[in-house]
Amino acid sequence: MELTGKRIVMTGATGFIGRHVAGRLLDQGSEVYALVREASPHRELLPVHEHLHVVTGSLTEAVSCLEPVGSADGFLHFAWGGVNREEIDSPVVQAANIEASLACLEAARRLKCRIFMDAGSRVEYGVQPDGIMEESRDCHPVNEYGKAKLAFYEQARELCGQWKMTYYHLRFFSVYGQGDHPWSIISTLVRDLPEGKKVSLSACRHRWNFMEISDAAQAVAELYRFSDGREGECHVVNVASTDTRELRSFVEEIHGLCGGKGHLEYGTFVQAKEGALSICPVVEKLRELTRGTWTESMTFAKGIERMLDDKNT
Repeated sequence: MELTGKRIVMTGATGFIGRHVAGRLLDQGSEVYALVREASPHRELLPVHEHLHVVTGSLTEAVSCLEPVGSADGFLHFAWGGVNREEIDSPVVQAANIEASLACLEAARRLKCRIFMDAGSRVEYGVQPDGIMEESRDCHPVNEYGKAKLAFYEQARELCGQWKMTYYHLRFFSVYGQGDHPWSIISTLVRDLPEGKKVSLSACRHRWNFMEISDAAQAVAELYRFSDGREGECHVVNVASTDTRELRSFVEEIHGLCGGKGHLEYGTFVQAKEGALSICPVVEKLRELTRGTWTESMTFAKGIERMLDDKNT
């Protein structure tokens, strides 16, 4: 299936992953309708493109705000509030996310969308003793954010099944690159090490996985492109790279690419609620649903070099 001319509604198109996905879909010929809050401070981050149409409104008002669109082929729901440390464990904030997401799903139904895709998270898996995270495994999320993502998936799976709407629940792992959150470990290292600063870290002895943003965006586009013929199917899909190794290996590689500048202070960083869990995603489902066509184009070193180049321009 070609994406040229496909009418795709998106939420979260001003966010880190969302705006890169929107840009990729636009580059491949899609008409993208981005639902953006009137008071959003990030409107200027939207891709500049003649086929991008901005629809003003909130997620809870998605049904009425998107009615003028008429119809669409797909709905990509990438907006989700409360991902900072202050709100990620708030039951109230996360419950509001579920309510808003259900409103978006209803809007997709009324727009007669063939496919609904949303951004899940690797935190839905919670604690996996061996670190292996495969879509068929039971989930045991630790924080309210992970619990809410899982709860929405379970409700959306039932509704999409009833409506014969294809549903892809995309569990993103650690995506990095241009526009990443400034507090992420990659952003912190790339920003502070070249300036000779100290960076506080955990012991970094657990296994981890990083995926460069352009590869993540292309994975979404490829999943969409090969979604024809899957009417009513529901798939959880890990969106991750094939490069899983000890976190310290990634950190040391960045340190080397920064010319050995700065100081790495292992064991001084306070872990989040779930602790130092190993993350070993299985990506066979991503390959299967893209008929074996999806491959990464970015090595970790190339991705970091791109961020360092952006920082210096």
